[in-house]
Order: sequence, then C-alpha cells, then structure tokens
Amino acid sequence: MSDNTISLSRWLIEQERTYGHIPGSLRLLIEQVARACKRISRAVNKGASTGILGSAGSENVQGEVQKQLDVIANDVLLEANEWGGHLAAMASEELERIHVIPHRYPRGEYLLMFDPLDGSSNIEVNVTIGTIFSVLHLADGVSEVGPEHFLQAGRQQVAAGYCTYGPQTSLVLTLGHGVSVFTLDSEQGSFVLTQSSLRIPALTQEFSINMSNMRHWAAPVRRYIDECLAGQDGPRGKNFNMRWVGSMVADVHRVLQRGGVFLYPWDKREPERAGKLRLLYEANPMAFLVEQAGGMAIAGTERILDIQPETLHQRAAVILGSNEEVALLQRYHREAS
Repeated sequence: MSDNTISLSRWLIEQERTYGHIPGSLRLLIEQVARACKRISRAVNKGASTGILGSAGSENVQGEVQKQLDVIANDVLLEANEWGGHLAAMASEELERIHVIPHRYPRGEYLLMFDPLDGSSNIEVNVTIGTIFSVLHLADGVSEVGPEHFLQAGRQQVAAGYCTYGPQTSLVLTLGHGVSVFTLDSEQGSFVLTQSSLRIPALTQEFSINMSNMRHWAAPVRRYIDECLAGQDGPRGKNFNMRWVGSMVADVHRVLQRGGVFLYPWDKREPERAGKLRLLYEANPMAFLVEQAGGMAIAGTERILDIQPETLHQRAAVILGSNEEVALLQRYHREAS
C-alpha cells in the first residue's frame, strides 16, 4: 500500500476524532464486522476446494434450504461480534430468535442485524454474493434485551453496509454521513478506501428486476417496465437496458455505481406478503445506503425507512435507486391506489 492509502481503521478513527461522527464503541464494532467479512470472503474464495459448497441439509426460519456457506457465514458473524463488548444482542436472517450476548462477555449499547450470505443460491455458479448488516442503538435503561428492541424504523439506523464477495471484495458503508467504499487488499489483509462520498448517478437507462415474474406484478410496476421496454419510441423517449444478477448485493452495488433502479416488488403469487425481501436484514440497510448516496428507496407509496417493523422477519417490497426513476414509480403506485 502507498503512503497515502487510507485503511478502514484509519478512516474510522478520523471519523471519530476529526468529525465526531461516531463514538469509539461503534468504530470498534464496525472493525469487528469487517474482520468477520474478511473471514467469510476467504471461505467463499476457497469454494469447492474445501468441500463446503452445497446444501447444509437444513432449513432456516424462512423455510429456505440452507447452504453450508450460509451456516458458516452466520457462525462467523456471531462468534466475531459477541465478545467485543459493543453489542447487547444480534439478529440474523438465518435464526428464528435473537442472539443475546452471553453473560460471560460485557454488554454494549448496540444491536446488530445481518443477512450473513445474501444471494447464496448463486454460490455454485461463482456469481457475486455478499453480507448485509445494520446497526441500531439500544434504548437506554433496557435490562433484558428482547426482539421488540430490534423493531425500530430504518431511519433510526446508526450504521449500515454490505460486503461483496466477487472479483473484488468490497465493503460499502454508511455511518449516516454519506457512503464510502473500501476494497480488500488481499496482500495486506486490509480494507482500503477506494471511493468517498459516493453518489448514485442521476441519469440512467438501466433497470434491474426478475422479468420471469412479470405476469404476477401489480399494475404500477408493469406500467413502468412496459414504458422502459418501449424504448426510444415510447413515453420515456430513450432505450433502457435490463440487468439482473439475482444477488441483491450485486444488483444494488451496480445501481450505486452506475445508476438505475432495482425492483423486488410485491406480486400476486403470495398476496398476503408485503414482499419477498426482509425489512430488517435487507431492505432497511440497503435503503439507508441508497438515501445516503442521494437516491430514493420505497416499498410502493411509502418510504422504506419510515416503515414501522412489527416482527423480526417481516418482509417488504423494495424499489430503490436513482431519484427520478424511483419518484416516477412512487407516483404510479399513488395513482393506482
């Protein structure tokens, strides 16, 4: 690394000392999460050579078949973060109940939530996958932590981010003062700052959605996609490209870097569900990042970060990305309702 390279640790210390953006305990928590992500990255990188691909032979609380790497990533995050003294409890997409910090360790003031391995259905085909995380502050005076303490609206997050495991291992992070991107230098074993004050491009000609579900979409989403597909001769007056990886971290990372809109909307296959993605582990942290990068994130007519959670594993529709595109989709939902 060159003399002017800024490591994640140095950057966090500067945020604490120079700008007063974060307390020391939150800085140390973020560093622990980053170390866990490095361990997961190494496990993912070894892949089939260590025999850890394929099914774990179990299901998570969502009723989904777990991959071996799902279980490994979940265990790594729990073990790496429970002893540091910065957390009171953790919640995972893979666990039915919260994980309260054992009494043998000091208890901290934060709550950590995570999707340990987003996009794990793509593991065997070597497509980018990742870890998503979110940090909340535990209310003062709480002696016994329960699931109800995690049920805070997304706007109350104090930090959020994700790590991608692909051609590069990248950590994308917000502390509520913009979005920064760090890339793992495998030789040094450190995350180094590669982008500051990331902003989603305002002008875009890309959308990201699973087109195979078109027949199940609500009218506002179908209207928007039909207009995009009409191209230069249609009402939008320009041609659009569709991009879809099937890993939320990969699709949202592209939107953050290149602009566009990511949609995982409600559909009529399971009309009683608000959506497919989990509010606490996926929608909220990604919405926080997108808004901090100058974009918008909605669940239809409502801002995602304003949704009041009712359960740990609540689901939500997700539409996020460049401001103008998301605002148009929000208008179409309001007109339809």
